[in-house]
Amino acid sequence: MGPWAEIRETHSAVVIFLGDHAYKVRKPVNLGFLDFTTREARQRVCRDEVELNRRLAPDVYEGVADVLGPDGRPCEHLVVMRRMPEERRLATMVRAGKPVEGCVRQIARMLASMHGSARHSPEIDRQGAEEALRARWTASFEQVRALPEPAVDADTVREIERLTLRFLDGRERLFATRIAEGRVVEGHGDLLAEDIFCLDDGPRILDCLEFDERLRSLDGLDDAAFLAMDLERLGAPRLAESFLHRYAEFSGDPSPPSLWHHYVAYRAFVRAKVACLRHWQGKAAAAWEARDLAGLTLRHLQAGAVTLVLVGGLPGTGKSTVAAAIGDWLGYPILNSDRVRKELACLAPEQPAPAPFGEGIYSQDWTRRTYHELLARAETLLRHGEPVVLDASWTDAGSRADAQEVARRTSSDIVELRCIAPPQVSAERLARRTGGVSDADQAIAAAMAARTAPWPGAAEIDTGSGPDQALDRALGAIHARWAGAPWRFRRPQMEPG
Repeated sequence: MGPWAEIRETHSAVVIFLGDHAYKVRKPVNLGFLDFTTREARQRVCRDEVELNRRLAPDVYEGVADVLGPDGRPCEHLVVMRRMPEERRLATMVRAGKPVEGCVRQIARMLASMHGSARHSPEIDRQGAEEALRARWTASFEQVRALPEPAVDADTVREIERLTLRFLDGRERLFATRIAEGRVVEGHGDLLAEDIFCLDDGPRILDCLEFDERLRSLDGLDDAAFLAMDLERLGAPRLAESFLHRYAEFSGDPSPPSLWHHYVAYRAFVRAKVACLRHWQGKAAAAWEARDLAGLTLRHLQAGAVTLVLVGGLPGTGKSTVAAAIGDWLGYPILNSDRVRKELACLAPEQPAPAPFGEGIYSQDWTRRTYHELLARAETLLRHGEPVVLDASWTDAGSRADAQEVARRTSSDIVELRCIAPPQVSAERLARRTGGVSDADQAIAAAMAARTAPWPGAAEIDTGSGPDQALDRALGAIHARWAGAPWRFRRPQMEPG
Protein backbone atom coordinates (compact mmCIF):
# COMPACT_ATOMS: atom_id res chain seq x y z
CA MET A 1 0.00 0.00 0.00
CA GLY A 2 2.93 2.38 0.56
CA PRO A 3 3.65 4.65 3.55
CA TRP A 4 0.72 5.19 5.93
CA ALA A 5 1.01 8.96 5.37
CA GLU A 6 2.27 10.55 2.18
CA ILE A 7 1.81 13.74 0.14
CA ARG A 8 2.06 14.00 -3.65
CA GLU A 9 1.70 17.06 -5.85
CA THR A 10 0.62 17.64 -9.43
CA HIS A 11 0.51 20.94 -11.32
CA SER A 12 -3.03 21.60 -10.08
CA ALA A 13 -3.61 19.53 -6.92
CA VAL A 14 -2.16 18.08 -3.73
CA VAL A 15 -3.10 14.50 -2.80
CA ILE A 16 -2.78 13.54 0.86
CA PHE A 17 -2.62 9.80 1.64
CA LEU A 18 -3.63 8.79 5.16
CA GLY A 19 -4.08 5.10 5.88
CA ASP A 20 -6.67 3.60 3.57
CA HIS A 21 -7.93 6.95 2.25
CA ALA A 22 -6.70 9.66 -0.07
CA TYR A 23 -7.77 13.32 -0.04
CA LYS A 24 -7.32 15.61 -3.02
CA VAL A 25 -7.28 19.38 -2.62
CA ARG A 26 -7.09 21.70 -5.62
CA LYS A 27 -4.48 24.42 -5.83
CA PRO A 28 -5.78 27.98 -6.34
CA VAL A 29 -4.05 28.33 -9.71
CA ASN A 30 -4.90 29.61 -13.19
CA LEU A 31 -3.00 27.62 -15.83
CA GLY A 32 -4.87 28.95 -18.82
CA PHE A 33 -6.65 25.71 -19.63
CA LEU A 34 -8.02 25.59 -16.06
CA ASP A 35 -8.82 28.23 -13.46
CA PHE A 36 -9.17 27.20 -9.80
CA THR A 37 -8.52 30.62 -8.29
CA THR A 38 -11.91 30.86 -6.53
CA ARG A 39 -13.23 28.56 -3.82
CA GLU A 40 -16.46 28.15 -5.77
CA ALA A 41 -14.51 26.90 -8.81
CA ARG A 42 -12.61 24.41 -6.66
CA GLN A 43 -15.81 23.19 -5.06
CA ARG A 44 -17.44 22.76 -8.46
CA VAL A 45 -14.54 20.78 -9.91
CA CYS A 46 -14.46 18.53 -6.83
CA ARG A 47 -18.13 17.71 -7.28
CA ASP A 48 -17.64 17.12 -11.00
CA GLU A 49 -14.67 14.85 -10.31
CA VAL A 50 -16.69 12.64 -7.97
CA GLU A 51 -19.73 12.46 -10.24
CA LEU A 52 -17.78 11.73 -13.42
CA ASN A 53 -15.35 9.24 -11.93
CA ARG A 54 -18.13 7.25 -10.29
CA ARG A 55 -19.00 6.08 -13.81
CA LEU A 56 -15.99 3.74 -13.75
CA ALA A 57 -15.02 3.58 -10.07
CA PRO A 58 -18.19 4.12 -7.99
CA ASP A 59 -16.77 2.63 -4.78
CA VAL A 60 -13.53 4.64 -4.90
CA TYR A 61 -14.93 8.17 -4.98
CA GLU A 62 -16.71 8.55 -1.64
CA GLY A 63 -17.68 12.21 -1.93
CA VAL A 64 -16.67 15.82 -1.31
CA ALA A 65 -15.75 17.00 2.18
CA ASP A 66 -15.76 20.62 3.34
CA VAL A 67 -12.82 22.06 5.27
CA LEU A 68 -14.17 24.48 7.88
CA GLY A 69 -12.40 27.65 8.92
CA PRO A 70 -12.24 29.17 12.41
CA ASP A 71 -15.61 30.76 11.82
CA GLY A 72 -17.18 27.36 11.13
CA ARG A 73 -17.78 28.14 7.46
CA PRO A 74 -16.29 26.17 4.51
CA CYS A 75 -12.94 27.53 3.38
CA GLU A 76 -11.82 24.63 1.18
CA HIS A 77 -13.07 21.34 -0.31
CA LEU A 78 -11.56 17.86 -0.62
CA VAL A 79 -12.31 14.88 -2.82
CA VAL A 80 -12.40 11.85 -0.53
CA MET A 81 -11.27 8.58 -2.11
CA ARG A 82 -10.62 5.02 -1.08
CA ARG A 83 -6.88 4.47 -1.37
CA MET A 84 -5.74 2.02 -4.05
CA PRO A 85 -2.78 -0.39 -3.60
CA GLU A 86 0.27 0.97 -5.43
CA GLU A 87 1.44 -2.46 -6.52
CA ARG A 88 -1.82 -2.99 -8.41
CA ARG A 89 -1.41 -0.02 -10.72
CA LEU A 90 -1.71 -1.22 -14.31
CA ALA A 91 1.45 0.65 -15.29
CA THR A 92 3.41 -0.93 -12.44
CA MET A 93 2.20 -4.41 -13.36
CA VAL A 94 2.97 -3.93 -17.07
CA ARG A 95 6.51 -2.73 -16.29
CA ALA A 96 7.00 -5.77 -14.05
CA GLY A 97 5.81 -8.15 -16.76
CA LYS A 98 2.89 -9.43 -14.70
CA PRO A 99 -0.12 -10.99 -16.44
CA VAL A 100 -2.74 -8.29 -17.01
CA GLU A 101 -4.55 -9.53 -20.12
CA GLY A 102 -7.72 -10.37 -18.18
CA CYS A 103 -7.75 -6.97 -16.51
CA VAL A 104 -7.22 -5.19 -19.84
CA ARG A 105 -10.11 -7.12 -21.35
CA GLN A 106 -12.34 -5.97 -18.47
CA ILE A 107 -11.18 -2.37 -18.97
CA ALA A 108 -12.19 -2.58 -22.63
CA ARG A 109 -15.62 -3.88 -21.67
CA MET A 110 -16.11 -1.18 -19.00
CA LEU A 111 -15.07 1.60 -21.35
CA ALA A 112 -17.30 0.36 -24.16
CA SER A 113 -20.22 0.09 -21.71
CA MET A 114 -19.66 3.63 -20.46
CA HIS A 115 -19.49 4.95 -24.01
CA GLY A 116 -22.66 3.08 -24.88
CA SER A 117 -24.64 4.97 -22.24
CA ALA A 118 -22.73 8.25 -22.45
CA ARG A 119 -24.28 11.64 -22.98
CA HIS A 120 -24.58 13.08 -26.49
CA SER A 121 -25.22 16.65 -27.64
CA PRO A 122 -24.54 18.83 -30.69
CA GLU A 123 -21.63 20.44 -28.83
CA ILE A 124 -20.13 17.04 -28.00
CA ASP A 125 -20.55 16.00 -31.64
CA ARG A 126 -18.65 19.07 -32.84
CA GLN A 127 -15.57 17.91 -30.95
CA GLY A 128 -15.49 14.74 -33.08
CA ALA A 129 -15.61 16.53 -36.43
CA GLU A 130 -12.66 16.54 -38.81
CA GLU A 131 -12.12 20.29 -38.40
CA ALA A 132 -11.99 20.00 -34.59
CA LEU A 133 -9.39 17.24 -34.74
CA ARG A 134 -7.41 19.23 -37.31
CA ALA A 135 -7.48 22.28 -35.02
CA ARG A 136 -6.14 20.25 -32.09
CA TRP A 137 -3.32 18.78 -34.19
CA THR A 138 -2.45 22.21 -35.60
CA ALA A 139 -2.35 23.77 -32.14
CA SER A 140 0.07 21.08 -30.98
CA PHE A 141 2.36 21.63 -33.98
CA GLU A 142 2.40 25.37 -33.29
CA GLN A 143 3.15 24.88 -29.60
CA VAL A 144 6.10 22.58 -30.32
CA ARG A 145 7.52 24.91 -32.98
CA ALA A 146 7.20 27.92 -30.66
CA LEU A 147 9.67 26.44 -28.16
CA PRO A 148 13.19 27.95 -28.36
CA GLU A 149 14.87 24.52 -28.36
CA PRO A 150 12.31 21.80 -29.14
CA ALA A 151 13.39 18.31 -28.15
CA VAL A 152 12.04 16.86 -31.43
CA ASP A 153 13.88 17.86 -34.60
CA ALA A 154 12.07 20.01 -37.14
CA ASP A 155 12.20 17.40 -39.95
CA THR A 156 10.36 14.86 -37.79
CA VAL A 157 7.68 17.38 -36.87
CA ARG A 158 7.25 18.34 -40.54
CA GLU A 159 6.80 14.71 -41.59
CA ILE A 160 4.32 14.10 -38.78
CA GLU A 161 2.39 17.17 -39.89
CA ARG A 162 2.45 16.12 -43.56
CA LEU A 163 1.10 12.64 -42.85
CA THR A 164 -1.49 13.97 -40.40
CA LEU A 165 -2.92 16.54 -42.78
CA ARG A 166 -2.86 14.09 -45.69
CA PHE A 167 -5.02 11.69 -43.69
CA LEU A 168 -7.43 14.40 -42.58
CA ASP A 169 -7.72 15.98 -46.05
CA GLY A 170 -9.55 13.02 -47.56
CA ARG A 171 -11.52 11.77 -44.58
CA GLU A 172 -14.31 14.28 -43.91
CA ARG A 173 -16.93 11.60 -44.70
CA LEU A 174 -15.34 9.23 -42.20
CA PHE A 175 -15.65 11.68 -39.32
CA ALA A 176 -19.16 12.74 -40.37
CA THR A 177 -20.17 9.07 -40.33
CA ARG A 178 -18.67 8.61 -36.87
CA ILE A 179 -20.80 11.48 -35.58
CA ALA A 180 -23.95 10.20 -37.32
CA GLU A 181 -23.41 6.75 -35.75
CA GLY A 182 -23.20 8.25 -32.25
CA ARG A 183 -19.52 7.38 -31.80
CA VAL A 184 -18.66 10.79 -30.33
CA VAL A 185 -19.40 10.79 -26.61
CA GLU A 186 -18.62 12.37 -23.27
CA GLY A 187 -15.79 10.02 -22.36
CA HIS A 188 -12.93 9.73 -19.89
CA GLY A 189 -10.43 11.90 -21.73
CA ASP A 190 -7.26 10.95 -19.85
CA LEU A 191 -7.03 7.17 -19.82
CA LEU A 192 -3.55 6.43 -18.45
CA ALA A 193 -2.22 3.13 -17.13
CA GLU A 194 -0.92 4.97 -14.02
CA ASP A 195 -4.50 5.73 -13.01
CA ILE A 196 -5.96 2.24 -13.46
CA PHE A 197 -5.80 -0.39 -10.74
CA CYS A 198 -6.20 -4.12 -11.36
CA LEU A 199 -7.95 -5.39 -8.22
CA ASP A 200 -9.11 -8.93 -7.56
CA ASP A 201 -12.74 -7.96 -8.04
CA GLY A 202 -12.13 -5.99 -11.22
CA PRO A 203 -10.40 -2.85 -12.50
CA ARG A 204 -10.88 0.62 -11.06
CA ILE A 205 -10.40 3.43 -13.59
CA LEU A 206 -9.66 6.79 -11.94
CA ASP A 207 -8.89 10.42 -12.76
CA CYS A 208 -10.97 11.31 -15.78
CA LEU A 209 -10.53 14.74 -17.31
CA GLU A 210 -13.10 16.53 -15.16
CA PHE A 211 -12.24 20.21 -15.54
CA ASP A 212 -13.15 20.70 -19.23
CA GLU A 213 -16.19 19.09 -20.86
CA ARG A 214 -14.86 20.00 -24.30
CA LEU A 215 -11.67 17.98 -23.82
CA ARG A 216 -13.49 14.87 -22.68
CA SER A 217 -15.95 15.11 -25.59
CA LEU A 218 -14.39 12.82 -28.15
CA ASP A 219 -14.73 9.80 -30.37
CA GLY A 220 -14.93 6.69 -28.20
CA LEU A 221 -12.10 5.16 -30.23
CA ASP A 222 -9.97 8.23 -29.49
CA ASP A 223 -10.68 7.68 -25.77
CA ALA A 224 -9.59 4.04 -26.01
CA ALA A 225 -6.55 4.93 -28.11
CA PHE A 226 -5.17 6.96 -25.21
CA LEU A 227 -4.68 3.80 -23.14
CA ALA A 228 -3.46 1.84 -26.16
CA MET A 229 -0.78 4.47 -26.72
CA ASP A 230 0.19 4.37 -23.06
CA LEU A 231 0.49 0.58 -23.03
CA GLU A 232 2.70 0.69 -26.08
CA ARG A 233 4.81 3.44 -24.52
CA LEU A 234 5.29 1.13 -21.53
CA GLY A 235 6.68 -1.58 -23.84
CA ALA A 236 3.54 -3.67 -24.40
CA PRO A 237 2.48 -3.10 -28.05
CA ARG A 238 0.69 -6.45 -28.38
CA LEU A 239 -1.31 -5.72 -25.24
CA ALA A 240 -2.19 -2.33 -26.70
CA GLU A 241 -3.40 -3.91 -29.93
CA SER A 242 -5.37 -6.54 -28.04
CA PHE A 243 -7.02 -3.83 -25.94
CA LEU A 244 -8.26 -1.97 -29.04
CA HIS A 245 -9.52 -5.19 -30.59
CA ARG A 246 -11.48 -5.92 -27.44
CA TYR A 247 -12.83 -2.40 -27.32
CA ALA A 248 -13.97 -2.70 -30.94
CA GLU A 249 -15.70 -5.99 -30.18
CA PHE A 250 -17.49 -4.80 -27.04
CA SER A 251 -18.55 -1.48 -28.59
CA GLY A 252 -19.54 -3.01 -31.94
CA ASP A 253 -17.30 -0.46 -33.65
CA PRO A 254 -16.32 -1.41 -37.23
CA SER A 255 -13.88 1.50 -37.60
CA PRO A 256 -11.06 1.09 -40.15
CA PRO A 257 -7.56 0.31 -38.83
CA SER A 258 -6.34 3.60 -40.31
CA LEU A 259 -8.44 5.43 -37.71
CA TRP A 260 -7.04 3.26 -34.89
CA HIS A 261 -3.54 4.26 -35.96
CA HIS A 262 -4.47 7.93 -36.36
CA TYR A 263 -5.93 8.29 -32.89
CA VAL A 264 -2.98 6.47 -31.28
CA ALA A 265 -0.65 8.81 -33.19
CA TYR A 266 -2.63 11.83 -31.99
CA ARG A 267 -2.38 10.73 -28.35
CA ALA A 268 1.34 10.01 -28.70
CA PHE A 269 2.02 13.46 -30.16
CA VAL A 270 0.09 15.19 -27.38
CA ARG A 271 2.34 13.38 -24.89
CA ALA A 272 5.39 14.27 -27.01
CA LYS A 273 4.35 17.94 -26.87
CA VAL A 274 4.07 17.79 -23.08
CA ALA A 275 7.53 16.19 -22.89
CA CYS A 276 8.90 18.99 -25.08
CA LEU A 277 7.44 21.54 -22.66
CA ARG A 278 9.00 19.76 -19.68
CA HIS A 279 12.35 19.69 -21.48
CA TRP A 280 12.10 23.44 -22.09
CA GLN A 281 11.34 23.90 -18.38
CA GLY A 282 14.61 22.18 -17.51
CA LYS A 283 13.93 18.45 -17.23
CA ALA A 284 16.74 16.98 -19.34
CA ALA A 285 15.34 13.43 -19.39
CA ALA A 286 12.17 14.67 -21.07
CA ALA A 287 14.05 15.15 -24.35
CA TRP A 288 14.48 11.39 -24.80
CA GLU A 289 10.84 10.83 -23.93
CA ALA A 290 9.72 13.44 -26.45
CA ARG A 291 11.77 11.88 -29.25
CA ASP A 292 10.52 8.39 -28.38
CA LEU A 293 6.90 9.52 -28.46
CA ALA A 294 7.44 11.42 -31.71
CA GLY A 295 8.84 8.23 -33.22
CA LEU A 296 5.78 6.31 -32.03
CA THR A 297 3.58 9.00 -33.59
CA LEU A 298 5.36 8.75 -36.91
CA ARG A 299 5.21 4.95 -37.04
CA HIS A 300 1.45 4.92 -36.48
CA LEU A 301 0.82 7.63 -39.06
CA GLN A 302 2.86 5.68 -41.60
CA ALA A 303 1.14 2.41 -40.82
CA GLY A 304 -2.27 4.09 -40.97
CA ALA A 305 -1.80 5.80 -44.33
CA VAL A 306 -4.87 5.17 -46.48
CA THR A 307 -3.66 3.24 -49.52
CA LEU A 308 -5.11 2.23 -52.87
CA VAL A 309 -3.38 -0.95 -54.07
CA LEU A 310 -3.71 -1.93 -57.72
CA VAL A 311 -2.89 -5.60 -58.29
CA GLY A 312 -2.78 -6.36 -62.00
CA GLY A 313 -1.42 -8.78 -64.52
CA LEU A 314 -2.48 -11.09 -67.31
CA PRO A 315 -4.64 -14.18 -66.70
CA GLY A 316 -2.68 -16.96 -65.02
CA THR A 317 -0.09 -14.68 -63.40
CA GLY A 318 -1.57 -15.19 -59.92
CA LYS A 319 -2.84 -11.65 -59.39
CA SER A 320 -6.02 -12.73 -57.58
CA THR A 321 -4.01 -14.98 -55.26
CA VAL A 322 -1.64 -12.11 -54.46
CA ALA A 323 -4.55 -9.67 -53.95
CA ALA A 324 -6.29 -12.08 -51.56
CA ALA A 325 -3.09 -12.62 -49.58
CA ILE A 326 -2.52 -8.85 -49.26
CA GLY A 327 -6.09 -8.32 -48.11
CA ASP A 328 -5.83 -11.09 -45.53
CA TRP A 329 -2.46 -9.96 -44.19
CA LEU A 330 -3.23 -6.24 -43.96
CA GLY A 331 -6.97 -6.43 -43.33
CA TYR A 332 -7.74 -4.48 -46.53
CA PRO A 333 -11.04 -4.95 -48.38
CA ILE A 334 -10.63 -6.47 -51.85
CA LEU A 335 -12.65 -5.50 -54.91
CA ASN A 336 -12.40 -7.93 -57.83
CA SER A 337 -13.17 -6.77 -61.38
CA ASP A 338 -14.55 -10.16 -62.46
CA ARG A 339 -17.09 -10.11 -59.64
CA VAL A 340 -18.07 -6.50 -60.33
CA ARG A 341 -18.41 -7.22 -64.06
CA LYS A 342 -20.79 -10.12 -63.47
CA GLU A 343 -22.72 -8.20 -60.86
CA LEU A 344 -23.31 -5.41 -63.40
CA ALA A 345 -24.49 -8.07 -65.86
CA CYS A 346 -26.85 -9.53 -63.20
CA LEU A 347 -24.91 -12.79 -63.19
CA ALA A 348 -23.81 -14.85 -60.20
CA PRO A 349 -20.03 -14.61 -59.64
CA GLU A 350 -19.46 -18.30 -60.43
CA GLN A 351 -21.76 -18.33 -63.46
CA PRO A 352 -19.68 -18.86 -66.64
CA ALA A 353 -19.96 -16.18 -69.32
CA PRO A 354 -17.21 -17.09 -71.82
CA ALA A 355 -16.91 -15.04 -74.98
CA PRO A 356 -14.26 -14.35 -77.60
CA PHE A 357 -11.84 -11.58 -76.75
CA GLY A 358 -13.57 -8.17 -76.76
CA GLU A 359 -17.09 -9.55 -77.02
CA GLY A 360 -20.04 -10.24 -74.71
CA ILE A 361 -19.55 -8.85 -71.20
CA TYR A 362 -15.88 -8.45 -72.09
CA SER A 363 -16.48 -5.80 -74.75
CA GLN A 364 -14.83 -2.40 -74.45
CA ASP A 365 -18.03 -0.79 -73.18
CA TRP A 366 -18.52 -3.45 -70.50
CA THR A 367 -14.90 -3.16 -69.46
CA ARG A 368 -15.19 0.64 -69.14
CA ARG A 369 -18.34 0.25 -67.05
CA THR A 370 -16.62 -2.34 -64.86
CA TYR A 371 -13.56 -0.20 -64.12
CA HIS A 372 -15.71 2.88 -63.54
CA GLU A 373 -17.77 1.00 -60.95
CA LEU A 374 -14.66 -0.54 -59.40
CA LEU A 375 -13.10 2.89 -58.88
CA ALA A 376 -16.34 4.45 -57.63
CA ARG A 377 -16.60 1.82 -54.91
CA ALA A 378 -12.91 2.25 -54.07
CA GLU A 379 -13.35 6.01 -53.72
CA THR A 380 -16.16 5.55 -51.22
CA LEU A 381 -14.02 3.21 -49.14
CA LEU A 382 -10.98 5.50 -49.27
CA ARG A 383 -13.00 8.52 -48.13
CA HIS A 384 -14.12 6.46 -45.13
CA GLY A 385 -10.53 5.61 -44.21
CA GLU A 386 -10.51 2.12 -45.71
CA PRO A 387 -7.41 1.12 -47.66
CA VAL A 388 -8.49 -1.09 -50.55
CA VAL A 389 -7.03 -3.65 -52.95
CA LEU A 390 -8.32 -3.57 -56.54
CA ASP A 391 -7.86 -6.93 -58.27
CA ALA A 392 -8.08 -6.39 -62.05
CA SER A 393 -5.88 -6.77 -65.10
CA TRP A 394 -5.02 -3.05 -65.31
CA THR A 395 -3.66 -3.53 -68.83
CA ASP A 396 -5.04 -0.18 -70.01
CA ALA A 397 -3.06 2.98 -69.20
CA GLY A 398 -6.24 5.07 -69.15
CA SER A 399 -7.78 2.97 -66.38
CA ARG A 400 -4.61 3.27 -64.36
CA ALA A 401 -4.66 7.06 -64.80
CA ASP A 402 -8.25 7.08 -63.52
CA ALA A 403 -7.13 5.13 -60.44
CA GLN A 404 -4.33 7.63 -59.82
CA GLU A 405 -6.89 10.46 -59.99
CA VAL A 406 -9.07 8.70 -57.39
CA ALA A 407 -6.05 8.44 -55.08
CA ARG A 408 -5.31 12.14 -55.60
CA ARG A 409 -8.91 13.20 -54.88
CA THR A 410 -9.02 11.19 -51.67
CA SER A 411 -5.50 12.13 -50.46
CA SER A 412 -4.54 8.46 -50.52
CA ASP A 413 -1.31 6.70 -51.37
CA ILE A 414 -1.33 4.50 -54.46
CA VAL A 415 0.76 1.38 -54.94
CA GLU A 416 0.77 -0.40 -58.30
CA LEU A 417 1.76 -4.07 -58.54
CA ARG A 418 2.05 -6.06 -61.77
CA CYS A 419 2.08 -9.81 -61.33
CA ILE A 420 4.16 -11.85 -63.74
CA ALA A 421 4.99 -15.54 -64.06
CA PRO A 422 6.99 -17.71 -66.48
CA PRO A 423 4.86 -18.53 -69.56
CA GLN A 424 4.74 -22.23 -68.80
CA VAL A 425 3.56 -21.56 -65.24
CA SER A 426 0.75 -19.26 -66.44
CA ALA A 427 -0.29 -21.80 -69.08
CA GLU A 428 -0.43 -24.61 -66.52
CA ARG A 429 -2.52 -22.50 -64.17
CA LEU A 430 -5.01 -21.63 -66.89
CA ALA A 431 -5.24 -25.27 -68.00
CA ARG A 432 -6.00 -26.37 -64.42
CA ARG A 433 -8.55 -23.63 -63.80
CA THR A 434 -12.07 -24.89 -63.15
CA GLY A 435 -14.96 -22.83 -61.84
CA GLY A 436 -14.14 -19.50 -60.29
CA VAL A 437 -15.21 -16.04 -61.37
CA SER A 438 -12.78 -15.59 -64.28
CA ASP A 439 -13.66 -16.79 -67.77
CA ALA A 440 -10.21 -16.17 -69.27
CA ASP A 441 -8.37 -19.00 -71.04
CA GLN A 442 -5.04 -19.23 -72.85
CA ALA A 443 -6.43 -17.62 -76.03
CA ILE A 444 -7.81 -14.66 -74.07
CA ALA A 445 -4.52 -14.30 -72.22
CA ALA A 446 -2.59 -14.21 -75.50
CA ALA A 447 -4.93 -11.60 -76.99
CA MET A 448 -4.65 -9.42 -73.88
CA ALA A 449 -0.87 -9.71 -73.89
CA ALA A 450 -0.74 -8.36 -77.42
CA ARG A 451 -2.70 -5.26 -76.42
CA THR A 452 -1.26 -4.53 -72.97
CA ALA A 453 0.09 -1.00 -72.51
CA PRO A 454 3.47 -0.61 -70.77
CA TRP A 455 3.22 -0.15 -67.01
CA PRO A 456 6.49 1.49 -65.97
CA GLY A 457 5.21 2.69 -62.59
CA ALA A 458 4.38 -0.77 -61.28
CA ALA A 459 6.48 -3.00 -59.06
CA GLU A 460 6.83 -6.44 -60.62
CA ILE A 461 5.75 -9.36 -58.46
CA ASP A 462 7.02 -12.68 -59.79
CA THR A 463 4.60 -15.34 -58.57
CA GLY A 464 6.47 -18.25 -60.13
CA SER A 465 8.48 -18.99 -56.98
CA GLY A 466 5.48 -19.47 -54.70
CA PRO A 467 2.78 -17.53 -52.84
CA ASP A 468 4.81 -16.73 -49.73
CA GLN A 469 7.64 -15.14 -51.66
CA ALA A 470 5.19 -13.21 -53.83
CA LEU A 471 3.39 -11.87 -50.74
CA ASP A 472 6.66 -10.79 -49.17
CA ARG A 473 7.58 -8.83 -52.29
CA ALA A 474 4.12 -7.29 -52.49
CA LEU A 475 4.15 -6.20 -48.85
CA GLY A 476 7.58 -4.73 -49.28
CA ALA A 477 6.34 -2.67 -52.21
CA ILE A 478 3.21 -1.53 -50.40
CA HIS A 479 4.79 -0.43 -47.14
CA ALA A 480 8.54 -0.63 -47.00
CA ARG A 481 8.13 1.77 -44.08
CA TRP A 482 6.21 -0.93 -42.20
CA ALA A 483 9.52 -2.47 -41.16
CA GLY A 484 9.21 -0.48 -37.93
CA ALA A 485 5.42 -0.49 -37.76
CA PRO A 486 4.15 -1.09 -34.22
CA TRP A 487 1.11 -3.19 -34.96
CA ARG A 488 -0.43 -5.11 -37.84
CA PHE A 489 -4.19 -4.86 -37.58
CA ARG A 490 -6.58 -7.47 -38.82
CA ARG A 491 -10.16 -6.26 -38.78
CA PRO A 492 -11.70 -7.65 -35.58
CA GLN A 493 -14.63 -10.03 -35.78
CA MET A 494 -17.57 -8.39 -34.06
CA GLU A 495 -18.81 -10.42 -31.12
CA PRO A 496 -21.52 -9.58 -28.64
CA GLY A 497 -20.13 -7.82 -25.58
